[in-house]
Amino acid sequence: MKKTFLLLSLLLISACGFEPIYSSNPSTSAKLADIEISNIPDYEGQYLRNALIDRFYPNARPINARYILNVSPVQESTTNLDITKNANTTRTQLKLSTRINLIDQQSGEAILTRHLKAISSYNVLTSEFATRVSAKNMRENTLDDLARQIEIQIGLYLKR
Repeated sequence: MKKTFLLLSLLLISACGFEPIYSSNPSTSAKLADIEISNIPDYEGQYLRNALIDRFYPNARPINARYILNVSPVQESTTNLDITKNANTTRTQLKLSTRINLIDQQSGEAILTRHLKAISSYNVLTSEFATRVSAKNMRENTLDDLARQIEIQIGLYLKR
């Protein structure tokens, strides 16, 4: 009975139209490698651009890319959460947002425009050093999340 159920569930999963972005369609990875990533200002922009380069170019950067990816400067806002009775903050939330434009160099048109944001939070500790390390680590993780979102959005667009 269990084997029959397992076999039927595998058949249903394959019939639902589920298809991984990269594994079954290697051309998506090749299309991502054909995108030139423009410079992004500030430290956060440099970190984000390097994360995108690591994701898009497994072998080498493109010489004559078909697409250009423009990423606007990363906007940052922080909100103090969990404030104690004596007005001390114990948790801070960070929101990073950016806008991407994927431009087709042949037509010069923006073929994909998205506004993306990532939210994360960290504990404010009694040690200033530990708080700074925690904040830096959280900021980099949030930027990695933005890079992942950009990769997914562009990969889905190029797949269709």
